[in-house]
Amino acid sequence: MKIRRILATAVAVAVTTPAALLSVTPAFADSKPAAEAQAEPTIEQLEKAAAEAQKAYDEAVAAQKAGYEVLKKALSDEAPLAVAAKAARKKADDAAAAKTAADEAVTDAKAALASLPDTATDAERAAIEKEVADAEAAAAIAATAKTEAETKAKEAVTASDDARVAAARAYGVLQKAVADALAVKTAADEALAKAREEEGGPDCVPANLRATLTGLPSSVVAGTSTTFSLRVKNGTKETLDAVTTYAYVHTTDTSGLKTTDAYMHLQWSTAASPKWQAVGKDHHIGIGALKAGARTDVKLRLTADAKTPAGNGVVLTSAEYVNKDGSCGGGPGMDTTAFTVKAAGTGTGTTGGTGTGGTTGSTGDTGSTGTSGSTGTSGTQAQGSASDEASTGGGLASTGSSDATVPLGIAGAAAVALGGAAVFVVRRRKAGAGA
Repeated sequence: MKIRRILATAVAVAVTTPAALLSVTPAFADSKPAAEAQAEPTIEQLEKAAAEAQKAYDEAVAAQKAGYEVLKKALSDEAPLAVAAKAARKKADDAAAAKTAADEAVTDAKAALASLPDTATDAERAAIEKEVADAEAAAAIAATAKTEAETKAKEAVTASDDARVAAARAYGVLQKAVADALAVKTAADEALAKAREEEGGPDCVPANLRATLTGLPSSVVAGTSTTFSLRVKNGTKETLDAVTTYAYVHTTDTSGLKTTDAYMHLQWSTAASPKWQAVGKDHHIGIGALKAGARTDVKLRLTADAKTPAGNGVVLTSAEYVNKDGSCGGGPGMDTTAFTVKAAGTGTGTTGGTGTGGTTGSTGDTGSTGTSGSTGTSGTQAQGSASDEASTGGGLASTGSSDATVPLGIAGAAAVALGGAAVFVVRRRKAGAGA
C-alpha cells in the first residue's frame, strides 16, 4: 500500500475527528498507540461495497425505466386528464359559438323593431319587442354558459399540464438517482481495482527517506505570509527514481473546538519550478529523482487569511518513493511541526529551526545516513551540508509543560488523528494477509 493512499485516508480522518481531540495534552497524544488508527478497508470490504453499489445502480436503472413509462403515459394525448381537458375545451368553444349566435339574434330583433313602419299595429310592435326581450335573455344565458365553460376548460388544461410537469420532474429525479448511483458504483469499482492492483504489486518497505521542515516560525499572524523550507533527504545507499513529499497544514481556534484549515493556504516552489503553486488536495509535491545521500529543499509559503481566528496549528510532512522497477517505500513516520496562530495585527512570528517539532510514529532514520550529494533530475537545489539538516526529533511527551504545551497538544492530537499516516504500512501481496 503506498504512503499516499495512507495519507489520503489519514487526512480524511483528521478532518472528521471530533474537535475535542485537538485539545489533548502532549503526554496523552504521545501515549496513544498507532494501532488505534483507522484501518484501510480490506479487499473483502471493498468487494462488498462494490456489490452493494452495483445493486443500487441496477435498482435505480429499473426505477428509471418504470418512470419513463409513467412519463410517456402522462405526456400522451390519451391520458385521462388530457382527454378531460380536450372535452372541456370543446364545450367552451361550443358555448362561445352559442353566445355569438345569441348576440346576433339580439341584433336582428332590434333591427326588426327599428324597421317597423308607423302604420304597424300595437300587436305587431308588442310581438317584435317580445322577440328582442327573449333574444337578450337568451344572450345573457349564453354569456354565463360561455364564462363557466371557459373557466372549466382552463382548469382542466392546467390540471393536465401540471400532471405532465410533475411526471417530468419525477422522471428527472429518477435520472439523477441513476447518475448518482453510477458515480458511486464507478468509485467503488475503481477503489476495488486499485486495491487489487496494489495487493498484487510489490511490497513497499520502510526506508531512510526523511522530510522535515526548516525555518517555520513558532507563530503565524493572520493576514501575513510565511516562507520556510521542506527538506527531503535520501539517507539510503541507492538512487530513488521518483520521490514525492507531502505537506499538510491543520489548524484550530484556541478552544480546539473549531477547525480553521480553510483560512490557511499552502504553496510550494522549487528551483526547477520557481513559480509559486498551490499544494493540491492530495498534499503531494513531486521531487523527482534523488541520489543516495542527497537532499533537496522545497520552498513553502503559508498564507493565513486576515480573518483567521487565533489558535494553534501543525504542519505534517512525509516522503515516499517509487522506482522504475516498481519497488517503493518511504519514511516510517510523519514529522509534525507545531505553531501558534495569532490574530491580525498582533505582530510577526519568530522564526525557529523547525518550530516545536516532534516525530509521530517514527522509528528514526534507518539504514545508512550517507552524505550530501546531488539533488537528482528534478532540478531542485540541494542546500547546505549534512550537518545543517534540521531534525524534529524526540517525542511529544518529552517536552514537558511550557508555553508550547498548546501547540504541542494540537500536534499530538493531529498525530493521533493521522495515525494511519504515522505508521508505515507495507503493501501486501494478493496471497498475503489483509491490510
